[in-house]
Amino acid sequence: MAVRGGLRQRRAALEDQWTRVVPELAARRPEPGRRPARHGGSGEKSPEGEHSGGGPRDPGEAEPRPEVTDSWRRSLSTVDPGRDSAPVTDAGEVAPRWDGSPLRGPITELAPELRSIADDAGFIAAVTDASGTILWTCGGRVMRRRAERVNFMPGGRWDEPAMGTNALSLALRTGRPSSVFSAEHLVTALHGWACYCAPVRDAEGRTLGVLDLSTTWDRSHPLAMTTVRTLVSTLEARLRTEPGPAPAAGPPVRLSCLGRESAIREGRVLRLPPRQWEILTLLALDDGGWSPERLRYAVYGERPVAASTFKAEVSHLRSTLGGGITKGTYALTVPVRCDATEVLHALRESDTAAALARYRGPLLPRSEAPGITEWRARLEVAVRQAVLSSGDPEHALKYGELAPYDIEVHEHALRLLPFGDSRRGIPAGRLDAALRS
Repeated sequence: MAVRGGLRQRRAALEDQWTRVVPELAARRPEPGRRPARHGGSGEKSPEGEHSGGGPRDPGEAEPRPEVTDSWRRSLSTVDPGRDSAPVTDAGEVAPRWDGSPLRGPITELAPELRSIADDAGFIAAVTDASGTILWTCGGRVMRRRAERVNFMPGGRWDEPAMGTNALSLALRTGRPSSVFSAEHLVTALHGWACYCAPVRDAEGRTLGVLDLSTTWDRSHPLAMTTVRTLVSTLEARLRTEPGPAPAAGPPVRLSCLGRESAIREGRVLRLPPRQWEILTLLALDDGGWSPERLRYAVYGERPVAASTFKAEVSHLRSTLGGGITKGTYALTVPVRCDATEVLHALRESDTAAALARYRGPLLPRSEAPGITEWRARLEVAVRQAVLSSGDPEHALKYGELAPYDIEVHEHALRLLPFGDSRRGIPAGRLDAALRS
């Protein structure tokens, strides 16, 4: 309780500093072409994550550091502190970047450990490229939902010109580990967060991106920075001693798993048995890597299936994909374009029309695999909620084709369609049939 009370006091002090300093800096922004005046102390930056007394800096200490206020000053020229989320890179660019990233192989191997840390401590882990674009995340459902609200997810841009002062942008700018707590963030939507990260470098010293652990301010803990440093050291050791990630194993696969199953590669239809459809779909939906135990349970649940049977299914699918699945921790190395992931991306972008254009029915409707049934429910709930939240009757009409017995959806369509609209007969007929069933 004493620790949390200290964090609360620290947060309140920072909010006070933010309220006083940020408007003042915004008012002092120079006109275009004028050289900005120095403001705030000597202007000399201390190493990120350290203070004058030496040792790592806990984000629960004194007022904003000079590097934070300097970042506020720079950021105000491009970032509105009132913005609610990070800008997002087009989804079509993110997957190829991750496929070709030298970080993908080491991160895939470390994914089980990262997931364990994130789940146990209530964090979300993220990896960016050198531009500050997030390429991969993992974490529990609650933290992922919170993170997605501010686009702390694949495709989110967290460099300083895009999202202002945050731990990722500071680590990329300074080349040193960084922590940012609560109102040290420029954007007020991030004041409930605490973030710890460090840059990851290859054997030649080039920055490949950053590894970040983020959580809510009340879970902030100085050991998080130690954890990040240790994980980055492990990543860099693997980058030095192991070959880079396997290149994308040939041309991409176009995977359809909503309402029906089909997979096409170079114009050739892939013929897969049920278990391999399930494995391929799960790997496509969660590209952070699966431990054998976790994937086996997602496919078979509690059924007494021999480990050799499961491994044979993975091996056959790997062969079909030309070696496009990593060993040890299972992840795809062949690019896969999946209709289900496109629906999820459209929903994150609040593009209900695009989501409905790709949503052709339940995920692998004949599958009873635990992992598939869980993802099926998540997709159905997300799409249905988007339809019920939409004021466009076409969305309810289109979704009603796929859900003929969903009384609430048909009633929603009737509420949106004005009297005299000839389309009212469609939901009226569906509603009557649903009520009779």
